[in-house]
Amino acid sequence: MGYFPDFSIETWTLLAFVIALIAVYGYAPYGFFKKIGIPGPTPLPFIGTFLEYRRGIHNFDTECFQKYGRLWGVYDGRQPLLGVMDTDMIKTILVKECYSVFTNRRDLGLNGPLRDAVSITEDEQWKRIRSVLSPTGMHLFNDFMFHSSNLIQSLHKKVESDEVIEVKEVFGPYSMDVVTSTAFSVDIDSINHPSDPFVTNIKRMVKFNFLNPLLVLVVLFPFLKPLFDKTDVSLFPADVMDFFYKFLQMIKSDRNKNDHKNRVDFMQLMVDSQVSENNKVDNSSQKGLSDHEILSQAMFFIFAGYETSSSSLCFLAYNLATHPDTQKTLQREIDETFPDKGRPTYEALMQMEYLDMVVNESQRLYPIANRLERMTKASVEVNGVIIPKGTVVMIPVYTLHRDPALWPEPEAFKPERFSKENKYNMDPYAYLPFGAGPRNCIGMRFALLSMKLALVEILQNFSFVTCKETQVRRSFQFFMYDELKVDLNFGFVSFVTHFASLDSIGAGK
Repeated sequence: MGYFPDFSIETWTLLAFVIALIAVYGYAPYGFFKKIGIPGPTPLPFIGTFLEYRRGIHNFDTECFQKYGRLWGVYDGRQPLLGVMDTDMIKTILVKECYSVFTNRRDLGLNGPLRDAVSITEDEQWKRIRSVLSPTGMHLFNDFMFHSSNLIQSLHKKVESDEVIEVKEVFGPYSMDVVTSTAFSVDIDSINHPSDPFVTNIKRMVKFNFLNPLLVLVVLFPFLKPLFDKTDVSLFPADVMDFFYKFLQMIKSDRNKNDHKNRVDFMQLMVDSQVSENNKVDNSSQKGLSDHEILSQAMFFIFAGYETSSSSLCFLAYNLATHPDTQKTLQREIDETFPDKGRPTYEALMQMEYLDMVVNESQRLYPIANRLERMTKASVEVNGVIIPKGTVVMIPVYTLHRDPALWPEPEAFKPERFSKENKYNMDPYAYLPFGAGPRNCIGMRFALLSMKLALVEILQNFSFVTCKETQVRRSFQFFMYDELKVDLNFGFVSFVTHFASLDSIGAGK
């Protein structure tokens, strides 16, 4: 009996050919960076360096930086990614050559109803959508104030019961209510109704796993992407997407039927652009948004607005609880700006220097986006480095923000880094919590306003206090933090002796 099947020569030839094709497919892409002289970890056949993300993207990026320097190459499956930590190159990528070469982000597909979202669309479609979405801030301030008041009332109830508070369960509903009211003028009051279907569905929506089998398939076999796109396959649960899509269709239908011209929210901005397009009589090339584009933006606002603001507030609470002197300094500025626990005003809030320093430093240590990405539309030379067409250029924000050459004592929480004097000497491309250039985060002002207002109103009434359960527990996923947990106590602030004593803060608490 032989060791091998008794195949014909033709069959053996065909089998050898298939094996050779598989080997070529599995190994062929991995000479990419060697050809252009870029170092990096050794990729595995088919999967590249993708499995290294199991230990956390931020850990992998930091290890690569420490081992290979300011430029390195890795592979998501067959896709080459060039890691860039050089701030001069970052400026060229995000600003100077944004429109010519680095306009678009990588699109992995599987976006479903989000396929027309401003963060995903490319070139002229992106420019058109972005031009419609003029972020508002001051005009929405009263909505922010209403929900921050609800937040304080909710915290009073929790603090009076002397319970340890998992802060994401507080800041998540606040962020949800702010997003839905300012984007769609809908008040779901998730602070007082945590079991509302809107709340439960958004929590399911943001539980994104980068090892999702669908995503792994697209990374390993990118030729499947057009098939998934055509069949509208999505990474997000179908029933969740259906829920939000129907909800937003109902809101948009109401806007079309009724006169809401006096409303100033994101939905009305988009509907107005569509109405203007329908009524247009000239030959202007500027087009309004389609029905699907409007619904894609609306879903994206919910997804991005909820997660970014709530997670940033959690990290702010943690940093202040573990740095009580910083917290007291911030409370002093709040009292000086708004005496006798006066309600904040937009103008005064925007002028608070130490508040801005604290928020900036917290976002330096814990940026919500681990990475920024741009896809090259053409081969280009940047600072002597030739970057071929089709390369994903990746800026590891978490690692950049902890580079000791840019940030002395990078692991320390020091708001003074962002004082006016120090900011003057700071490299602007060393700090990128919202990106930079024409394609930066469109919701930056919105997010900062909601965070600053919540923080001021909380610290007028309470202090963040650590307890035995206090730690940051998070799992880093593809771009955001998932399942972030921070447990804290909240102590009542005694206004009369504001900095001499803090009521209800005991040593054993």
